[in-house]
Amino acid sequence: PTYYDLGDHTETVQIDYAPERVSFEELLEVFWNSHNPTRRPWSRQYASIAFYHDEEQRQAILASKERRERSSGQQIYTEVRELDHFYLAEGYHQKYFLRNTPEIMREFQAMYPNEADIVDSTAAARANGYLGGYGDPEVLREELSSYGLSPRANQTLLSLVGRRAR
Repeated sequence: PTYYDLGDHTETVQIDYAPERVSFEELLEVFWNSHNPTRRPWSRQYASIAFYHDEEQRQAILASKERRERSSGQQIYTEVRELDHFYLAEGYHQKYFLRNTPEIMREFQAMYPNEADIVDSTAAARANGYLGGYGDPEVLREELSSYGLSPRANQTLLSLVGRRAR
């Protein structure tokens, strides 16, 4: 699938996480709080779907969906489906906020000449999230030296993130 030819696919995200740091149940809370699951999807592209990898995840999703329905008193339209394949979005859809900050993006491109390596980079993902307005600027200050950016790019990132946090 591509952005302009999705077929019967749905846009989604896949999260790699460390269960010793954040539980699957905590991720489900973020999922439910990040959208309105009581709205019927207006297209296949934007349907609400919680994908699972195994039976334990399936049961956790179904239980949390049931709790959400009970607490809201509304029907939840989120589908629960087994993940059979995940397709990455095209490169120009990856790291959107970072791509719109050319000074910092150029440095990541110099570190990672292969586009796939930028997509897989935790540092690029973290910078992208901060540039999008997500995350605590103090945490950014603590971890920034691990990103591999120049002092100038570090300062630009801190400045941009500081402005968005106000």
